[in-house]
Amino acid sequence: MAEKRILCVGLVCLDIISVVDRYPEEDTDTRCHSQRWQRGGNASNTCTVLSLLGAPCAFMGSLAPGHAANFVRDDFKLYKVDLAHVAEHPACALPISVVISNTTAGTRTILHAASNLPDVTDADFEKVNLSQYKWIHWEGRNASEQVKMIRRVEEHNQTRLESQRIGTSVEVEKPRPELYQLFGYGDVVFVSKDVAKDLGFCSASEAVKGLYRRVKPGATVICAWAEHGADAMGPDGTLVHSDACPPDDVVDTLGAGDTFNASVILALSRGRPLHEAIAYGCQVAGRKCGVHGYDGIV
Repeated sequence: MAEKRILCVGLVCLDIISVVDRYPEEDTDTRCHSQRWQRGGNASNTCTVLSLLGAPCAFMGSLAPGHAANFVRDDFKLYKVDLAHVAEHPACALPISVVISNTTAGTRTILHAASNLPDVTDADFEKVNLSQYKWIHWEGRNASEQVKMIRRVEEHNQTRLESQRIGTSVEVEKPRPELYQLFGYGDVVFVSKDVAKDLGFCSASEAVKGLYRRVKPGATVICAWAEHGADAMGPDGTLVHSDACPPDDVVDTLGAGDTFNASVILALSRGRPLHEAIAYGCQVAGRKCGVHGYDGIV
């Protein structure tokens, strides 16, 4: 029987990436090594990595018409990501991010141009055939609506055998208090370094130990901390850690967090234990940082 898909709910946007030796100084004229268009957005990137790792997956989000959106649609198709649950908004524009990738420092600076494109809602999610999926991941955005979606999946799971239930995960990346209600939902909660620091934690281990009491009983909390690796705490309350796996040369960190999340989700959805899942996430994220884009991660 074919493996059920993983659904990612969140943002897709267009990234316009300029690769430079160093971040431009003010009022200067700087040449780029290269410039490329790349499909971006956390949930969108997570789908890309899942597909490259061999997992059937689908994206749920909003799209608008136009040249940028056409590029995004074609790129989803190129990476074999299903678009069965896209909400169309003809009067809106696709979000665009301008990314400056610094090859010397191995860093990136993002200028995000928000648009009038609304996020998908619970009314959109109600149309999803949940029986198609084994795991659903939410990129934290319109949290109140996403809580309704997760509750809908929880109700679905209550009527299914354990082997038929859908795994759920949420990503709390932006330090916005309205997103923190998502801590209490999902079987797995990914917490970013920025959010952990906003809440007063100084390390990944501090964050997972401090936030464990805020997740639902039986859930797992995971925090990646860049070059310091990742920590996690699962249902048994045991803290596990994985060291980072940096490449010899860091060339592109854009999407490294999405790569980590995708790899961990895939490993957990296939029954691997938590310590192996975060180690796998660090390994794949490390490979991603050594290449431009994603095509070198496998």
